[in-house]
Amino acid sequence: MSENISVDVLIIGSGIAGAIAGAKLAQKGMKVAFLESGKRIDRFDAVEKFWNAKIKVPESAYPNDPTAPHPLAHRIGDYYQQMGPENFKSTYIKVVGGTTWHWLGTTLRNVPADFKMNSLYGQAVDWPFDYHALEPFYLAAEQEVGVAGDSTEDLGSPRSGDFPMPLIPQTYLDKQFTKALEGSKYQVRSTPQARTSVAIGDRPECCGNGSCIPVCPVQAKYDATIHLDQAEGAGAVIYDQTTATRLNLAPDGQIASVDFRRADGSTGTAKGKVVVVAAHAIETPRLLLNSAQEGAANGVANSSDQVGRNLMDHPSKLSWAEAKDPVWPYRGPLSTSGIENLRDGEFRKDRAAFRIEIGNDGHNWPTGAPLSTAVELAKQGLRGAELDAAIRQVTSRHIRLASLVEQSPEASNRVTLDPEKRDANGMPLPRIEYNYDEYTRAGLAEAEKAHTEIFTALGATNINHAKDIQGSGHVIGTVRMGTDAASAVVDADLRSFNHRNLFLLGSGTFPTSATANPTLTIAALSLKAVPAIAATVKF
Repeated sequence: MSENISVDVLIIGSGIAGAIAGAKLAQKGMKVAFLESGKRIDRFDAVEKFWNAKIKVPESAYPNDPTAPHPLAHRIGDYYQQMGPENFKSTYIKVVGGTTWHWLGTTLRNVPADFKMNSLYGQAVDWPFDYHALEPFYLAAEQEVGVAGDSTEDLGSPRSGDFPMPLIPQTYLDKQFTKALEGSKYQVRSTPQARTSVAIGDRPECCGNGSCIPVCPVQAKYDATIHLDQAEGAGAVIYDQTTATRLNLAPDGQIASVDFRRADGSTGTAKGKVVVVAAHAIETPRLLLNSAQEGAANGVANSSDQVGRNLMDHPSKLSWAEAKDPVWPYRGPLSTSGIENLRDGEFRKDRAAFRIEIGNDGHNWPTGAPLSTAVELAKQGLRGAELDAAIRQVTSRHIRLASLVEQSPEASNRVTLDPEKRDANGMPLPRIEYNYDEYTRAGLAEAEKAHTEIFTALGATNINHAKDIQGSGHVIGTVRMGTDAASAVVDADLRSFNHRNLFLLGSGTFPTSATANPTLTIAALSLKAVPAIAATVKF
């Protein structure tokens, strides 16, 4: 084993959390290095891989190498060792740039009440700061990732400035929902998105490709390689195909070094005055727990016994139907509008809140249409022009909704290390215990009622509700932040209570799931943490 990396800031993981922090720290003149398990991705190759994939899931455009393994949506039990009673269904990938390669691009802020759930409603816990403390960083994050939105609509989250770009235009389908629901309690609004409505820098204007998940062919949608390029331009170094396997403690309790293993089987150690773990909410606790040693018998940063606990998602209620008249789905970004005014209220004392995403992708998510539609019509004997007309008539009326429901933090929902199964790096696979409490299930039930009311307002027929609870691709919790070292893993600056030079970034630090897609909050928290990280380097 040879020591071959020594820097001011060592960042484990190259997704949006680490990339933004790394870029800002490198631009301050600090020596920064990233350890990333996965490979660099060529966009053209990813698009080709997706087009040629027989099974088109969010991960289908990307490698899944033995030394950088990740969960697959259609084979979820291969990587997650599921212990029940429910399966955790959300996934991520390990590549340079992280899961922002295949995210949808939704960039909503949390609403103020999301930070005060216990104080306001007697549920869950409060965050260690309020909305107004994070608002300047939300604004900065929107500038950093390039968010297109309607600055006249705050969607329940007060703003101190405008979006950097005008909104992505609503689709014809969105406008039919808006028209049908006018005057009802369901307010359809344009969704803020990290995709370009006008060209900025090297990013062209969004051209309406429908493959935002798993890959934007032109990089109109933000991905973390944008900030990684900035970091490298300021002198940072990215070590790809290099997996951190263990954090080593110094006698004073700080992180002395990090062991790593390269894809070719060689090993080494890396040192940083500050170590930042930004490996998402499954891999971060996995690494911390795998680093158990003298002075940290239950794993690094785990004196509270909270590492791995409080795993959350935004469990989704998925529904689909056929509109009375053509609405012409399957065009443009996968979602451009939603219903955001159901995210807060006194009802949160009794049940979870949710936001409703209006899909432009027809029945693709629930049924695999339009291909599945063509197959069914062909089975009926239709051919040629008659088949073409039937496909057009049916698919033009496909509509779907997905409600993303907040999930309660539960200590019993957790990530631990499997005692038997290991990956090619010798690390135990993640073992997951997971369930939904009655508060969350009540929110899911209310979401189904809302979907039925909305479809009825549109005069829709053939209304379907998925029997299974869906994942939203949001991996939240497991290294929660708080004010008390006895009940949290990191403080409000995302610094470990146990190790002064260790910071944990990403959605794993969220005390609650809140009601917004998490990526913008991840970015805002990373920007908020930069001054504390920089001060620690100079300490």
